[in-house]
Amino acid sequence: MILTVTPNPSLDRTYEVPSLDRGEVVRATGERVDPGGKGVNVSRAVTAAGRRTVAVLPLGGAPGALVADLLDAQGIEVAPVPVAGATRSNIALAEADGVLTKINAPGPELTPAERELLLDTVRRQSPGADWIACCGSLPRGLAPSWYAELVARVHAAGVRVALDTSGPALLAALRERPDVVKPNAGELAEAVGRPLATVGDALKAAEELRGMGARAVLASLGADGQLLVDDDGAWFGTAAVDAVRSNVGAGDSSLAGFLVAGGRGPEALASAVAHGAAAVKLPGSVMPTPADLDPAAVTVTAEVPADRALREPVS
Repeated sequence: MILTVTPNPSLDRTYEVPSLDRGEVVRATGERVDPGGKGVNVSRAVTAAGRRTVAVLPLGGAPGALVADLLDAQGIEVAPVPVAGATRSNIALAEADGVLTKINAPGPELTPAERELLLDTVRRQSPGADWIACCGSLPRGLAPSWYAELVARVHAAGVRVALDTSGPALLAALRERPDVVKPNAGELAEAVGRPLATVGDALKAAEELRGMGARAVLASLGADGQLLVDDDGAWFGTAAVDAVRSNVGAGDSSLAGFLVAGGRGPEALASAVAHGAAAVKLPGSVMPTPADLDPAAVTVTAEVPADRALREPVS
């Protein structure tokens, strides 16, 4: 079982549009409403893969009730933490050429009592979990050290932790040695404080995160592929994608693919790449099923192409 923790979930509305013209009336060609948040997406992807998951998340107001209903309709077990504030609503505009514009609301401010209830709910749900995936931004009311506290408590219970967050929350949590962290290229560059122009730059940055405490780093480099760096070495994985429909939740799908494949080594990296490649071909934040995967299109190698320039360098 994979337990997910999403401190700042959302109700996500995705509109497919031909193009985005500021100041004009834009008519959508497609619309989806999905439960959102990185951990929620991981749970959705785990369920799509046929595995059990439990989603821990604070929920409030009408948007929170709808998030719970949508997850229940997808067969996902929810461990809700009632909060006074309303769950945030986000909007994504997906253009025909693959460009995505996102408008994310800040979300409610959690009280000290709600903060403790969230931690306690994770504690009560963690027995029997193979992994706990802690994902996304922190809502108002939670200090950057909150994830560090959560990782410490989870490790004390003997459960492995995957962490997907960024900025001060990521750096603070590294001291508690999460079992794997999953930054994208921008988050990786931010963590080490310098630009990334090549795959080698990303590899060095991932090694630095391991030096700061991460036991493994699964780095998403967008169209350039993914890197896995752990005690056993480094691997680079890629998969050809003909056309990108939406990259909403693709990184979350990758993390789910990594965890359901055991969360370690090149086989898990190959699963992560396959899940990410399948996700970008689907509309909105639809998560891929096994039928959507194309393992034959995935290449994983221990010969990391350090000199390869990133198609989307991070400044």
